[in-house]
Amino acid sequence: MRTLDLLHISLADQRLYGVADGQLVLRLPVSTALNGPGERNGSGCTPRGRHQVRARIGEGLPLGAVLRGRRWTGEVWTPELHAQHPGRDWILTRILWLSGCEPGRNRLGEVDTFRRYIYLHGTPDTEPLGIPLSHGCIRLRNADLLELFPRVPVHCPVNIEEAPCPQWLTAPLA
Repeated sequence: MRTLDLLHISLADQRLYGVADGQLVLRLPVSTALNGPGERNGSGCTPRGRHQVRARIGEGLPLGAVLRGRRWTGEVWTPELHAQHPGRDWILTRILWLSGCEPGRNRLGEVDTFRRYIYLHGTPDTEPLGIPLSHGCIRLRNADLLELFPRVPVHCPVNIEEAPCPQWLTAPLA
Protein backbone atom coordinates (compact mmCIF):
# COMPACT_ATOMS: atom_id res chain seq x y z
CA MET A 1 0.00 0.00 0.00
CA ARG A 2 1.74 3.15 -1.24
CA THR A 3 1.70 6.37 0.77
CA LEU A 4 -0.12 9.14 -1.08
CA ASP A 5 1.73 12.37 -1.77
CA LEU A 6 -1.27 14.31 -3.15
CA LEU A 7 -5.04 14.31 -2.79
CA HIS A 8 -6.95 16.15 -5.49
CA ILE A 9 -10.66 16.82 -5.00
CA SER A 10 -12.74 17.94 -7.97
CA LEU A 11 -15.99 19.63 -6.98
CA ALA A 12 -17.26 19.25 -10.56
CA ASP A 13 -16.59 15.49 -10.59
CA GLN A 14 -17.42 14.89 -6.91
CA ARG A 15 -14.33 12.68 -6.79
CA LEU A 16 -11.17 12.38 -4.76
CA TYR A 17 -8.04 11.39 -6.68
CA GLY A 18 -5.05 9.96 -4.80
CA VAL A 19 -1.57 10.30 -6.28
CA ALA A 20 1.59 8.41 -5.28
CA ASP A 21 4.93 8.99 -6.99
CA GLY A 22 3.23 11.07 -9.69
CA GLN A 23 0.77 8.31 -10.63
CA LEU A 24 -2.97 8.10 -10.04
CA VAL A 25 -3.52 5.18 -7.64
CA LEU A 26 -6.92 5.91 -6.09
CA ARG A 27 -10.24 7.35 -7.29
CA LEU A 28 -13.13 7.66 -4.81
CA PRO A 29 -16.60 9.24 -4.92
CA VAL A 30 -17.22 12.07 -2.44
CA SER A 31 -19.92 14.52 -1.46
CA THR A 32 -18.94 18.15 -0.98
CA ALA A 33 -21.03 21.14 0.16
CA LEU A 34 -24.66 21.53 -0.81
CA ASN A 35 -23.96 25.30 -0.70
CA GLY A 36 -21.20 24.94 -3.30
CA PRO A 37 -17.67 26.31 -3.16
CA GLY A 38 -16.64 29.11 -0.83
CA GLU A 39 -14.25 29.98 1.93
CA ARG A 40 -16.15 32.24 4.34
CA ASN A 41 -16.69 31.14 7.93
CA GLY A 42 -20.32 30.12 8.46
CA SER A 43 -21.00 29.72 4.72
CA GLY A 44 -21.47 25.95 4.76
CA CYS A 45 -19.35 25.87 1.58
CA THR A 46 -16.39 23.69 0.64
CA PRO A 47 -13.18 25.76 0.53
CA ARG A 48 -11.06 25.79 -2.61
CA GLY A 49 -7.33 25.94 -3.20
CA ARG A 50 -4.24 24.38 -1.71
CA HIS A 51 -4.59 22.69 1.67
CA GLN A 52 -2.75 20.14 3.76
CA VAL A 53 -3.81 17.45 6.19
CA ARG A 54 -3.20 19.03 9.57
CA ALA A 55 -4.42 16.19 11.79
CA ARG A 56 -5.42 12.53 11.51
CA ILE A 57 -8.08 11.51 14.02
CA GLY A 58 -9.65 8.15 14.80
CA GLU A 59 -6.94 5.59 14.10
CA GLY A 60 -8.02 2.23 15.50
CA LEU A 61 -11.69 3.14 15.91
CA PRO A 62 -14.31 0.75 14.53
CA LEU A 63 -15.99 1.25 11.17
CA GLY A 64 -18.89 3.66 11.71
CA ALA A 65 -17.51 5.12 14.96
CA VAL A 66 -19.45 8.33 15.72
CA LEU A 67 -17.22 11.37 16.25
CA ARG A 68 -18.37 14.64 17.83
CA GLY A 69 -15.95 17.45 18.58
CA ARG A 70 -13.23 15.20 17.10
CA ARG A 71 -13.77 12.63 19.88
CA TRP A 72 -15.37 9.20 19.72
CA THR A 73 -18.74 9.22 21.49
CA GLY A 74 -18.49 5.47 22.12
CA GLU A 75 -21.30 4.95 19.61
CA VAL A 76 -21.17 3.11 16.30
CA TRP A 77 -23.59 4.28 13.61
CA THR A 78 -26.63 2.11 12.98
CA PRO A 79 -29.92 2.84 11.20
CA GLU A 80 -31.58 2.81 14.65
CA LEU A 81 -29.15 5.42 16.01
CA HIS A 82 -29.71 7.47 12.85
CA ALA A 83 -33.48 7.39 13.43
CA GLN A 84 -32.95 8.65 17.00
CA HIS A 85 -31.05 11.72 15.70
CA PRO A 86 -32.78 12.95 12.54
CA GLY A 87 -30.94 15.72 10.71
CA ARG A 88 -27.63 15.09 12.50
CA ASP A 89 -24.52 15.74 10.38
CA TRP A 90 -22.80 12.40 10.93
CA ILE A 91 -19.01 12.38 11.17
CA LEU A 92 -17.98 8.75 11.15
CA THR A 93 -14.99 6.38 11.25
CA ARG A 94 -12.01 8.79 10.77
CA ILE A 95 -11.20 12.48 10.29
CA LEU A 96 -8.53 14.04 8.09
CA TRP A 97 -8.63 17.68 9.29
CA LEU A 98 -7.61 20.20 6.65
CA SER A 99 -5.67 23.44 6.97
CA GLY A 100 -5.49 26.04 4.21
CA CYS A 101 -2.11 27.00 2.73
CA GLU A 102 -3.08 30.27 1.03
CA PRO A 103 -3.30 33.28 3.39
CA GLY A 104 -6.33 35.41 2.58
CA ARG A 105 -7.91 32.67 0.45
CA ASN A 106 -8.28 29.69 2.79
CA ARG A 107 -5.99 30.52 5.69
CA LEU A 108 -6.33 33.08 8.52
CA GLY A 109 -9.16 35.48 9.28
CA GLU A 110 -12.69 34.79 8.06
CA VAL A 111 -11.55 32.21 5.49
CA ASP A 112 -9.52 29.84 7.67
CA THR A 113 -10.25 26.23 6.67
CA PHE A 114 -8.76 24.80 9.87
CA ARG A 115 -10.84 27.07 12.15
CA ARG A 116 -13.92 26.16 10.08
CA TYR A 117 -13.36 22.49 11.00
CA ILE A 118 -13.29 21.27 7.40
CA TYR A 119 -12.61 17.53 7.28
CA LEU A 120 -12.53 14.53 5.04
CA HIS A 121 -14.73 12.15 7.03
CA GLY A 122 -16.96 9.12 6.79
CA THR A 123 -20.71 9.31 6.28
CA PRO A 124 -23.53 6.78 6.64
CA ASP A 125 -23.70 4.34 3.74
CA THR A 126 -27.33 5.41 3.30
CA GLU A 127 -26.15 8.89 2.20
CA PRO A 128 -25.62 9.39 -1.53
CA LEU A 129 -22.17 10.26 -2.83
CA GLY A 130 -21.35 11.91 -6.14
CA ILE A 131 -23.63 14.86 -5.42
CA PRO A 132 -23.04 17.89 -3.17
CA LEU A 133 -24.87 17.43 0.16
CA SER A 134 -22.43 18.20 2.98
CA HIS A 135 -22.21 21.24 5.26
CA GLY A 136 -18.74 22.08 3.85
CA CYS A 137 -16.71 18.97 4.56
CA ILE A 138 -15.78 16.23 2.10
CA ARG A 139 -17.77 13.08 2.86
CA LEU A 140 -16.59 9.59 1.91
CA ARG A 141 -17.88 6.05 2.30
CA ASN A 142 -16.60 4.59 5.56
CA ALA A 143 -14.93 1.65 3.81
CA ASP A 144 -13.22 4.05 1.38
CA LEU A 145 -12.02 6.19 4.27
CA LEU A 146 -10.55 3.13 5.99
CA GLU A 147 -8.58 2.42 2.80
CA LEU A 148 -7.51 6.06 2.42
CA PHE A 149 -6.62 6.95 6.01
CA PRO A 150 -3.44 4.88 6.53
CA ARG A 151 -2.07 6.12 3.19
CA VAL A 152 -2.36 9.84 4.02
CA PRO A 153 0.38 11.33 6.20
CA VAL A 154 0.10 14.55 8.17
CA HIS A 155 1.01 17.49 5.85
CA CYS A 156 -0.12 15.60 2.74
CA PRO A 157 -1.09 18.25 0.14
CA VAL A 158 -4.78 18.46 -0.74
CA ASN A 159 -5.98 20.47 -3.73
CA ILE A 160 -9.67 21.33 -3.90
CA GLU A 161 -10.79 22.71 -7.25
CA GLU A 162 -14.10 23.54 -8.92
CA ALA A 163 -12.95 22.35 -12.33
CA PRO A 164 -13.24 18.81 -13.64
CA CYS A 165 -10.23 16.70 -12.90
CA PRO A 166 -7.10 17.41 -14.95
CA GLN A 167 -6.50 14.95 -17.83
CA TRP A 168 -3.46 13.33 -16.24
CA LEU A 169 -5.59 12.33 -13.23
CA THR A 170 -8.23 10.61 -15.35
CA ALA A 171 -5.80 8.00 -16.69
CA PRO A 172 -6.19 4.34 -15.66
CA LEU A 173 -5.13 3.62 -12.10
CA ALA A 174 -1.50 2.61 -11.67
